[in-house]
Amino acid sequence: MTSAAAAFRPAALVLWPATGAAAVLRAAVLALFGSLLLAASAKVQVPFWPVPMTMQTFVVLVLGAAYGWRLGLGTMLVYLAEGAAGLPVFAGTPEKGLGIAYMMGPTGGYLIGFAAAAVLVGFLAENGWGRGWVRLTLVMLLGHAVIFLFGLSWISGSIGWSKAIAVGLAPFWTATVLKTALAVASVAGLDRLTSRKAP
Repeated sequence: MTSAAAAFRPAALVLWPATGAAAVLRAAVLALFGSLLLAASAKVQVPFWPVPMTMQTFVVLVLGAAYGWRLGLGTMLVYLAEGAAGLPVFAGTPEKGLGIAYMMGPTGGYLIGFAAAAVLVGFLAENGWGRGWVRLTLVMLLGHAVIFLFGLSWISGSIGWSKAIAVGLAPFWTATVLKTALAVASVAGLDRLTSRKAP
Protein backbone atom coordinates (compact mmCIF):
# COMPACT_ATOMS: atom_id res chain seq x y z
CA MET A 1 0.00 0.00 0.00
CA THR A 2 1.35 3.44 -0.89
CA SER A 3 1.92 6.17 1.67
CA ALA A 4 -0.86 8.21 0.05
CA ALA A 5 -3.25 5.30 0.47
CA ALA A 6 -2.20 4.76 4.07
CA ALA A 7 -2.83 8.44 4.80
CA PHE A 8 -6.48 8.21 3.78
CA ARG A 9 -9.03 6.26 5.78
CA PRO A 10 -12.76 6.26 5.09
CA ALA A 11 -14.29 9.06 7.13
CA ALA A 12 -16.92 6.82 8.73
CA LEU A 13 -14.24 4.56 10.19
CA VAL A 14 -12.29 7.49 11.61
CA LEU A 15 -15.29 9.25 13.12
CA TRP A 16 -16.63 6.01 14.61
CA PRO A 17 -13.69 3.78 15.53
CA ALA A 18 -14.67 0.24 16.47
CA THR A 19 -13.23 -3.28 16.56
CA GLY A 20 -14.63 -6.79 16.86
CA ALA A 21 -18.37 -7.07 17.42
CA ALA A 22 -18.67 -3.29 17.69
CA ALA A 23 -17.34 -2.98 14.14
CA VAL A 24 -20.11 -5.27 12.89
CA LEU A 25 -22.71 -3.13 14.68
CA ARG A 26 -21.12 0.01 13.23
CA ALA A 27 -21.30 -1.41 9.70
CA ALA A 28 -24.96 -2.39 10.13
CA VAL A 29 -25.96 1.01 11.50
CA LEU A 30 -24.04 2.92 8.84
CA ALA A 31 -25.41 0.77 6.02
CA LEU A 32 -28.97 1.32 7.25
CA PHE A 33 -28.35 5.05 7.68
CA GLY A 34 -26.88 5.25 4.18
CA SER A 35 -29.84 3.41 2.67
CA LEU A 36 -32.25 5.83 4.37
CA LEU A 37 -30.22 8.76 3.08
CA LEU A 38 -30.42 7.33 -0.44
CA ALA A 39 -34.18 6.87 -0.13
CA ALA A 40 -34.60 10.47 1.05
CA SER A 41 -32.40 11.79 -1.76
CA ALA A 42 -34.53 9.92 -4.31
CA LYS A 43 -37.67 11.68 -3.11
CA VAL A 44 -36.38 15.26 -3.01
CA GLN A 45 -36.56 17.01 -6.37
CA VAL A 46 -34.62 20.24 -6.76
CA PRO A 47 -35.91 22.62 -9.46
CA PHE A 48 -33.22 22.70 -12.13
CA TRP A 49 -32.72 23.19 -15.86
CA PRO A 50 -33.62 21.39 -18.09
CA VAL A 51 -35.19 18.80 -15.76
CA PRO A 52 -35.70 18.61 -11.98
CA MET A 53 -32.73 17.13 -10.14
CA THR A 54 -32.57 14.56 -7.37
CA MET A 55 -29.48 14.32 -5.19
CA GLN A 56 -29.22 10.55 -5.38
CA THR A 57 -26.01 10.23 -7.41
CA PHE A 58 -24.40 12.83 -5.13
CA VAL A 59 -25.24 10.68 -2.10
CA VAL A 60 -23.98 7.52 -3.82
CA LEU A 61 -20.59 9.07 -4.55
CA VAL A 62 -20.14 10.67 -1.14
CA LEU A 63 -21.10 7.44 0.62
CA GLY A 64 -18.60 5.53 -1.49
CA ALA A 65 -15.77 7.86 -0.52
CA ALA A 66 -16.83 8.28 3.12
CA TYR A 67 -17.51 4.58 3.73
CA GLY A 68 -14.89 2.91 1.55
CA TRP A 69 -15.69 0.36 -1.12
CA ARG A 70 -16.74 -2.53 1.15
CA LEU A 71 -19.19 -0.64 3.33
CA GLY A 72 -20.23 1.45 0.34
CA LEU A 73 -21.15 -1.68 -1.59
CA GLY A 74 -22.91 -3.14 1.45
CA THR A 75 -24.96 0.02 1.79
CA MET A 76 -26.02 -0.07 -1.85
CA LEU A 77 -27.01 -3.72 -1.53
CA VAL A 78 -29.12 -2.92 1.54
CA TYR A 79 -30.82 -0.13 -0.40
CA LEU A 80 -31.48 -2.36 -3.40
CA ALA A 81 -32.78 -5.11 -1.12
CA GLU A 82 -35.20 -2.66 0.48
CA GLY A 83 -36.47 -1.70 -2.96
CA ALA A 84 -36.71 -5.32 -4.11
CA ALA A 85 -38.78 -6.10 -1.02
CA GLY A 86 -41.35 -3.53 -2.13
CA LEU A 87 -40.44 -0.56 0.06
CA PRO A 88 -40.96 2.77 -1.75
CA VAL A 89 -37.30 3.84 -1.60
CA PHE A 90 -36.68 4.56 -5.29
CA ALA A 91 -37.46 7.71 -7.23
CA GLY A 92 -41.03 7.70 -8.49
CA THR A 93 -42.24 4.98 -6.13
CA PRO A 94 -44.90 3.93 -5.42
CA GLU A 95 -46.46 5.84 -8.34
CA LYS A 96 -44.33 4.07 -10.97
CA GLY A 97 -44.43 0.66 -9.34
CA LEU A 98 -42.64 -1.20 -6.58
CA GLY A 99 -40.27 -4.08 -6.03
CA ILE A 100 -38.66 -6.20 -8.71
CA ALA A 101 -41.09 -4.92 -11.36
CA TYR A 102 -39.82 -1.37 -10.83
CA MET A 103 -36.18 -2.51 -10.79
CA MET A 104 -36.64 -4.20 -14.16
CA GLY A 105 -37.96 -0.96 -15.64
CA PRO A 106 -36.08 1.83 -17.43
CA THR A 107 -34.06 2.93 -14.39
CA GLY A 108 -32.84 -0.54 -13.44
CA GLY A 109 -29.42 0.01 -14.99
CA TYR A 110 -28.84 3.16 -12.97
CA LEU A 111 -29.61 1.25 -9.77
CA ILE A 112 -26.96 -1.34 -10.63
CA GLY A 113 -24.65 1.53 -11.50
CA PHE A 114 -25.05 2.92 -7.97
CA ALA A 115 -23.40 -0.19 -6.54
CA ALA A 116 -20.65 -0.20 -9.16
CA ALA A 117 -19.93 3.51 -8.64
CA ALA A 118 -19.76 3.14 -4.86
CA VAL A 119 -17.20 0.37 -5.26
CA LEU A 120 -15.10 2.35 -7.73
CA VAL A 121 -15.17 5.62 -5.78
CA GLY A 122 -14.54 3.86 -2.48
CA PHE A 123 -11.65 1.82 -3.88
CA LEU A 124 -9.97 4.82 -5.47
CA ALA A 125 -10.44 6.93 -2.35
CA GLU A 126 -8.88 4.25 -0.18
CA ASN A 127 -5.93 3.94 -2.54
CA GLY A 128 -4.64 7.47 -2.60
CA TRP A 129 -7.35 9.35 -4.53
CA GLY A 130 -9.31 10.59 -1.52
CA ARG A 131 -7.38 13.85 -1.26
CA GLY A 132 -6.67 16.77 -3.55
CA TRP A 133 -9.20 18.70 -5.61
CA VAL A 134 -8.00 17.46 -8.99
CA ARG A 135 -7.93 13.78 -8.05
CA LEU A 136 -11.22 13.98 -6.17
CA THR A 137 -12.87 15.64 -9.16
CA LEU A 138 -11.61 12.88 -11.44
CA VAL A 139 -12.88 10.20 -9.03
CA MET A 140 -16.34 11.77 -8.84
CA LEU A 141 -16.54 12.17 -12.61
CA LEU A 142 -15.58 8.52 -13.02
CA GLY A 143 -18.26 7.55 -10.51
CA HIS A 144 -20.90 9.46 -12.46
CA ALA A 145 -19.62 7.96 -15.71
CA VAL A 146 -20.07 4.44 -14.31
CA ILE A 147 -23.65 5.19 -13.26
CA PHE A 148 -24.49 6.56 -16.71
CA LEU A 149 -22.73 3.67 -18.44
CA PHE A 150 -24.86 1.10 -16.64
CA GLY A 151 -28.02 3.16 -17.00
CA LEU A 152 -27.61 3.86 -20.71
CA SER A 153 -26.57 0.30 -21.49
CA TRP A 154 -29.77 -0.92 -19.83
CA ILE A 155 -32.03 1.53 -21.66
CA SER A 156 -30.33 1.09 -25.02
CA GLY A 157 -31.36 -2.55 -25.08
CA SER A 158 -34.92 -1.45 -25.78
CA ILE A 159 -34.65 1.96 -27.46
CA GLY A 160 -31.16 2.05 -28.98
CA TRP A 161 -28.09 4.09 -28.04
CA SER A 162 -28.94 7.39 -29.70
CA LYS A 163 -32.33 7.67 -28.04
CA ALA A 164 -30.93 6.37 -24.75
CA ILE A 165 -28.38 9.19 -24.74
CA ALA A 166 -31.06 11.73 -25.66
CA VAL A 167 -33.35 10.76 -22.78
CA GLY A 168 -30.95 9.24 -20.25
CA LEU A 169 -27.88 11.47 -20.42
CA ALA A 170 -28.31 14.75 -22.31
CA PRO A 171 -30.87 16.33 -19.91
CA PHE A 172 -28.63 15.65 -16.90
CA TRP A 173 -25.29 17.18 -17.94
CA THR A 174 -25.59 20.41 -15.99
CA ALA A 175 -26.93 18.71 -12.88
CA THR A 176 -24.10 16.18 -13.05
CA VAL A 177 -21.50 18.95 -13.12
CA LEU A 178 -23.09 20.59 -10.08
CA LYS A 179 -23.38 17.34 -8.13
CA THR A 180 -19.79 16.45 -8.96
CA ALA A 181 -18.61 19.76 -7.53
CA LEU A 182 -20.75 19.31 -4.41
CA ALA A 183 -19.44 15.77 -3.92
CA VAL A 184 -15.83 16.93 -4.22
CA ALA A 185 -16.42 19.73 -1.69
CA SER A 186 -18.22 17.37 0.70
CA VAL A 187 -15.53 14.68 0.63
CA ALA A 188 -12.77 17.29 0.96
CA GLY A 189 -14.58 18.69 4.01
CA LEU A 190 -14.91 15.23 5.54
CA ASP A 191 -11.23 14.61 4.92
CA ARG A 192 -10.25 17.81 6.73
CA LEU A 193 -12.50 16.85 9.63
CA THR A 194 -11.12 13.33 9.93
CA SER A 195 -7.51 14.49 9.46
CA ARG A 196 -7.85 16.50 12.66
CA LYS A 197 -9.45 13.57 14.50
CA ALA A 198 -7.25 10.73 13.28
CA PRO A 199 -4.30 9.83 15.56
